[in-house]
Amino acid sequence: MKLKTIFYPAVGLFMAASLLSCSKEYIELDPLGQPLVDSYYSNESEAYSGLIAAYDIIGKQSKSFENMITMMNAGSDDHFAGGGGPSDGIGIQSFSNYSIDASTIPGSFWNDYFQGVFRTNILLQKLPDVPMDDALRTRFTAEAKALRAYYYFELVRLFGNVPLFTEPILTSEIYNVEQAAPEDVYAQIETDLTEALPDLPARITDLENEAGRLTQGSVQALLGKVYLYEGKNQLAAQQLAEVNGTPGGTSKYGYQLVDNFADLFSLDNAFNSESILELAATSLANVNYDIWGGGQNEGNTVNQMVGPRGYSVTAGSSAPDYAGGWSFNTVTQGLYDVLNGDPRFDATIADLKALEAAGEATYTPGNKDTGYFLKKFMPLNADKSTGGGNVELNYRQNVYIIRLADTYLMEAEALGASGARAQALLDAVRARVGLAAVPVSMDNIMLERRRELAGEGHRWFDLVRTGRAASVLADRGFTAGKNEILPIPLNELENTLIVQNPNY
Repeated sequence: MKLKTIFYPAVGLFMAASLLSCSKEYIELDPLGQPLVDSYYSNESEAYSGLIAAYDIIGKQSKSFENMITMMNAGSDDHFAGGGGPSDGIGIQSFSNYSIDASTIPGSFWNDYFQGVFRTNILLQKLPDVPMDDALRTRFTAEAKALRAYYYFELVRLFGNVPLFTEPILTSEIYNVEQAAPEDVYAQIETDLTEALPDLPARITDLENEAGRLTQGSVQALLGKVYLYEGKNQLAAQQLAEVNGTPGGTSKYGYQLVDNFADLFSLDNAFNSESILELAATSLANVNYDIWGGGQNEGNTVNQMVGPRGYSVTAGSSAPDYAGGWSFNTVTQGLYDVLNGDPRFDATIADLKALEAAGEATYTPGNKDTGYFLKKFMPLNADKSTGGGNVELNYRQNVYIIRLADTYLMEAEALGASGARAQALLDAVRARVGLAAVPVSMDNIMLERRRELAGEGHRWFDLVRTGRAASVLADRGFTAGKNEILPIPLNELENTLIVQNPNY
C-alpha cells in the first residue's frame, strides 16, 4: 500500500493509525470526538486513509514489545521468555511460566485487536455513503470485512470469550456489552471472509504500491485456517486445496515453495512466491521510544528482542556480525534437539554456545540462557537503520503471518493426516530441504510444523488446538481447562459486564 499517517478518533477513543514510507504525510484533525468521525469520510481519499488505519493493527505481529511472535513463542516448549531477567517484561515472563493472570496479561493483546475491529466497523458503516468509484468501494468493503475477521480470529483464539461488535458502538454503551459465545464469533468470521473473498483481487501485481493488501488467496488461506481451528476439517481441506494447488507446484494464485529455505528470511526477499499474508516493516520510519508502541512504530521489534546481549566477534573471527539485542525467546534444548541434524537448523538456530566455546565470539547470558538464539530474526549490524530515531526500533525485516509451507501442512492435517494428497503435501515440505519422505500421520505433521515453522509464533496455538498443550507444557505450569486461553485484562472487567475466563 502507499503509506501515509493519519491521526483520528473513533468510538470515543483516540486511535493513532499509521503507515509510513520514505516521505510521510500527516493529517492532524481537531477537535477529538465522535462528531469528527461523522464528518471525516467525505471522499475517496479519506476512505483510503480509513482503510490504511484499519490495516495498521496487523502490525501487532512484530512491531512492538508486546508482539504476537515473541509472546506466543515464549509460551511454547520451543522458547523461554528470556530477556534481561525474570521481571523483564512481566507479561511475557508470566505467560512463559504460566503464572499469568488478569493483572499481568498485557492489555494490548485485547485492546489492539478491538481497536482494529472498531476501525473496520466505522469504515464499513461509512463506505456506502462516500462519493467514490464503485469498484474501489467494493474492494475496500471486502478488505474491511476480511480485516475484521482476522482481528476477531486473533481475539477468539487468544481469549475465547469476547464481545462481538459488527457496527460502531458509543462509549456510553461499552460498559453494558456482554461476551458472545465463541461459536457465534467464529460464525461472524466465516461470514466476513466468505463475503469478502469474491470482491478481492486474486493476487497483487503492483507490489510497489499494494504489497501486503489482502487478496483472494490470503483470505481463502485464512478461511481454511479458521475452519481447521473449528474442527471443520472437510471445509478446511477444500479451502486450503484451492490455495495450495498441486503440492510442490505453482498454485492458481501463483504461490510456490521457495527453493532455498534460508532465503525465506532474507531481508531482500520480501513478498516472495511462498508469502500468502505478510507484514511489511521499514527502517525508514525514524521511530524513537517516545512513540514506540503507540501505533506509529513501523520497524520490526522482534529483531531487537531476540538478539543476544553484549555480543562481540573475536578479532579475526568469521563469526556472524550479529547486532546486540535483548535476548528474548532463547531456544530450548528441546527445539535444539528436534532440529539438530535437520537441514533447517542453520537458518533457524544461532548456536552462540558453540561460537563462544570455539573462541569465535562472546556474549552476555540473559535470563533463561541456553546459548541458543532464534536466527530467523537475529539482526546483523549490516541491517541497522542509518536514519533517525532509535536504531534498535527500526529494523526492516518483514514477517509472515501465513506462508505456503504452513498451508500445505494445515491441509494435510485437515485431510485426516492420511491419503495420497496428504502424503504429497508433507513430502513437498520435506523435499524442499532435501529430506526423504516419512509416512504421513498426525505426529509427523506436527513434528514437521515444529521444525518448519519454529520461532514464527505458531507452536503454542498448534499445541492448544490439538489438545497436546497440557502434557507438553506441564513442566511450565500449564493447567488444563485454564491456560488454553488467556486471562482477560483486569481493566476490561472493572465496571463492565465482561466475565473473567474460567479458573483465572
